[in-house]
Amino acid sequence: MTFIDAAEGFLELLREKVPRDPEGILELWERFHRERFPELYRKQVGDYAASGADWREIALSRVFPGLIPRVPSMEDARRELRVIWPRVLRRAAEVLDFRGEVVAVVHVGIGCGAGWATDYGGSPAVLFGLEMIAELGWDGPERLEGLCAHELGHLIHRAWRGEPLEPLEEKPAGLLYTEGFAQRLEGTILGRESFHQADAGWHDRCEALFPEIAQEFLARLDGGDVRKFFGSWLDFRGVKYTGYYLGYRFIRHLEERHPSELTPAEKLRRIASLPMPEIEAGARRFLSCVAA
Repeated sequence: MTFIDAAEGFLELLREKVPRDPEGILELWERFHRERFPELYRKQVGDYAASGADWREIALSRVFPGLIPRVPSMEDARRELRVIWPRVLRRAAEVLDFRGEVVAVVHVGIGCGAGWATDYGGSPAVLFGLEMIAELGWDGPERLEGLCAHELGHLIHRAWRGEPLEPLEEKPAGLLYTEGFAQRLEGTILGRESFHQADAGWHDRCEALFPEIAQEFLARLDGGDVRKFFGSWLDFRGVKYTGYYLGYRFIRHLEERHPSELTPAEKLRRIASLPMPEIEAGARRFLSCVAA
């Protein structure tokens, strides 16, 4: 296990030297990361560029205005992750026999996500964005544990599949499949049903909207925009993260279609390698059934 703390130095600057205006924070953030963590800087800026977004505009309007008051929460999350991350890795080794090399990078980012399963330094990695963890209120141990297991679930899925997941995620059905799979592994690793996104009443609201969520997603299955089902700053009918619930139910549906004599882990390994045409056909059947 490699744990890279890219947050400590920047949090120190936020506590001691930073200007209070977003423009000053942006200048400090860019200089710090370009000089000390250039790969981390390039990945985040490149992620916005790939979607045609202006990272500076988003950082100035959405991320940096609330950053200073969130410093205590970011520091709490940073400390917790040092303890929780190795514990989740051990659980994945015990439950799923996963022992691959994974790098954890804790940093203060520009809104690219509370967790991001990717590569760093040539190795599979999870980037933990403390700014988003604090904004979403996920700095408590239970939610951080779920976040760690979810993002690790993406890397396990990639390892089992033997290829990157990003090409799948370019299509709505593929994104539903990969996020649902990570959501299922989150609970499998932790030994309990876990939705780290959930707040009070979230499950009930998702269940009440379930047919409508499926119907709307089905209508976008052939290339529509499904960001409102997954994005931290977006929602469906006032409820965030409905795509994770829908994806989880899709994976459970696929599990039910596998032979009962298989163990849960064996079923998941088979589901992890489904070809894209089968994923799309299965998603269409599942969504049509729920929407009806």
